[in-house]
Amino acid sequence: MAGIPTTWRPGRRYVGASVAATVAVLIAALLVSLWVAGQRFPTTGSSTTDIGYLLVTSATQAALSTVLSILTGMALAWTLDRLRFAGRGVVIGLLSTALVMPSLVIVSGLLAIWGRNGWVNALLAPFGLETGSSIFGLGGIIAAHVVLNGAFSARIFIDRLGAIPTEKLKLGRSLGLGPLRRFAIIDFPALAASIPGVAATIFLLCFTSFPIVLTLGGGPANQTLEVAIYQAVRLDFDLGAAVNLAIVQLVVCAAIIIPASTLSPAASLFGAPNRIHWPERPWITGVQRVVLTVLLAGFLAPLVAVLGEGSGAISNVLTQSAFWRATATSLVIGTLSALLAIALGLALGMARALQAKGSLWRAVLGLPVFAYLAVPAVVLSLGFFLLARLMGLAPALVAPIVLILANALLALPFVFATLAPPLEALTNRHHRVIRALGMSSLSQWRRIEWPLLGQPIGYALAVAFVFSLGDLGVISLFGTSEFSTLPWLMYRALGAYRTNDAEAIAAVLLIVSISAFILIPKLFEILTHARN
Repeated sequence: MAGIPTTWRPGRRYVGASVAATVAVLIAALLVSLWVAGQRFPTTGSSTTDIGYLLVTSATQAALSTVLSILTGMALAWTLDRLRFAGRGVVIGLLSTALVMPSLVIVSGLLAIWGRNGWVNALLAPFGLETGSSIFGLGGIIAAHVVLNGAFSARIFIDRLGAIPTEKLKLGRSLGLGPLRRFAIIDFPALAASIPGVAATIFLLCFTSFPIVLTLGGGPANQTLEVAIYQAVRLDFDLGAAVNLAIVQLVVCAAIIIPASTLSPAASLFGAPNRIHWPERPWITGVQRVVLTVLLAGFLAPLVAVLGEGSGAISNVLTQSAFWRATATSLVIGTLSALLAIALGLALGMARALQAKGSLWRAVLGLPVFAYLAVPAVVLSLGFFLLARLMGLAPALVAPIVLILANALLALPFVFATLAPPLEALTNRHHRVIRALGMSSLSQWRRIEWPLLGQPIGYALAVAFVFSLGDLGVISLFGTSEFSTLPWLMYRALGAYRTNDAEAIAAVLLIVSISAFILIPKLFEILTHARN
């Protein structure tokens, strides 16, 4: 990076700095609105929330979910790394969708299996062994988190195991290492570098969990801070209490994000894995197949349940005008927010690729991205809600703009993490040739970057789109009967005990999410002539 002149590509530097400044100012404005609202709207006392209790319960469920997710992910990655079977690539691809799978889809699937009228009770009823509604409460929250985050961590750990140097595997095989010694000497050291960063990410996701806790919490005993914020605004309209809760949430998230940002980054989903296969002893292979079957069943069963239950009720929602309005709103907002997130990520990534490692400007360009990680979705929504009120704007009027902006910011850390490394690698590798040929910035984009970035851009766009499609946190304070997205419509259906409608909407969300996650990257590969 030292070889790149500081005056080269000034346009990219200015655009990136402008984007970073704009995002930083927006986040600062939201934080200021929280502070001003705290002074202007004192708590009414109608919301009696014990913040200390919320912190304990949130941290407890997040810690339990994190430990179980890490253990599940390591076991799943271990089996997939060892076994070779038809459809293995499809299974790994499905695990990749866990990062952006709408939480309400998993909730709907677990309810279809473990709910009062679920599959398990239907099987046990003839024997008088019904489980009641045990899916509600702490057990249900942890189960939903492990389904999502166990698959997410497994996808990262698979990359780590796949990145083990071939020479090390050949040496271990020639030394005749057994399964336990191989795991201790070769596999675990490869995984250990990722565990702290992955664990911090999962803990933060579970600590700030909103849709899962809101629907499966079963009452105040299992609330998180975000659920308490939502209830303080929507049920009690106690803005002062909501602001106090939001400030506590920001402090806790910042305390997690700051040390977590120094941990090792997660493995890239686009690395070149080693090709050597080290077969195990037959009895170990049998154990691996059993473990893989059980864990995959735990991840896939809720998805199958959603499709099974939703397909029978989908004809009913197709006749409802509210469903089509919510679908159109979700698709438009998802598309616009995803395109905005890509534009922001590219601008920041291009500017950052021109900066020397360790430079102040490099840190500044990445700061707004990581700063947002400390601002959870409901807190962000509350900031926009209060900012609109302070400016005298009707929340319903600004709701579409808020959802586009907020969802773009929600996806920006993942978009930036996907696009920044390849942009930096291309700049490092080709900047001398580009300068020697006198290529303009636009020509550099058309001839070099665009053809080579098809897969990561497509993946990042799919992530951003599905993130927005499944969001419930941002719209939670802006959703109405007139302005609704599919997740909000589904949540209202669950609240009104219209489970058939909720299952049908969950099936639609699942189908659209997986289709987008598969088709968008493929489309961009074709458009850019990219090859894996």
